[in-house]
Amino acid sequence: MKTIFKFKSILLMSIFSISALTISAQTTDLDPITKLKEGNGRFLKDQMLHQGQTSHKVQELIKGQHPFAVVVSCSDSRVSPEIVFDQGLGDIFSIRTAGNVMSNYEEGSVEYAAEHLHSKLIVVMGHYGCGAVKAFLDYVEKADDDNVSEHQEKTADHISSIIEKLAGEEEENAVIKEKGDHYAPAVKANVINGVKQLRNSEPILSKLYKDKEIQIVGAIYNIESGEVEFLDI
Repeated sequence: MKTIFKFKSILLMSIFSISALTISAQTTDLDPITKLKEGNGRFLKDQMLHQGQTSHKVQELIKGQHPFAVVVSCSDSRVSPEIVFDQGLGDIFSIRTAGNVMSNYEEGSVEYAAEHLHSKLIVVMGHYGCGAVKAFLDYVEKADDDNVSEHQEKTADHISSIIEKLAGEEEENAVIKEKGDHYAPAVKANVINGVKQLRNSEPILSKLYKDKEIQIVGAIYNIESGEVEFLDI
């Protein structure tokens, strides 16, 4: 009886291993954006492959890295690109900063990945529940025309530099002029700004984008559902 049980266990493990290898081989042939979409689909269904997360992969990557995608996202601990897209070590060149704001440092990192590591897809990913965007909206609400300088003094810390960056975005300023709830539109506007900034970044990224050597797209992660929505920009 024990022998039969042991045989069945080995058989099931073998079938699972073969299935995982087959799916892994299939995902390798996909274009970058489809890879991410299908990975997020597996994440939503609790069917993650967890491929490329072994000690063998660590040794393999000693020779070098060739990430197929760059993801510029927020530092929020709930938004981990490798997990929400079900990818492994060496698959995603991850750039994370509060509010996924785009400064010269982030642009330089994206340039490095696109030009030297030959990553073909760049994703600017915001998320609902973003504290940086909320801080920006709170700032706008409190900083009325009669009290702007006083309010700036109260926020004179490193967080204020993130708020100022968001306040300087044309898309964000357009949002706050509209009536109604600004939060979701502000998250989206921040992503759109990041995408446009990278597409127009001279001299490297703009040329690669115009020559269709790379894709630069925007996405929003929903912290309630785990779903990533890719935007039409």
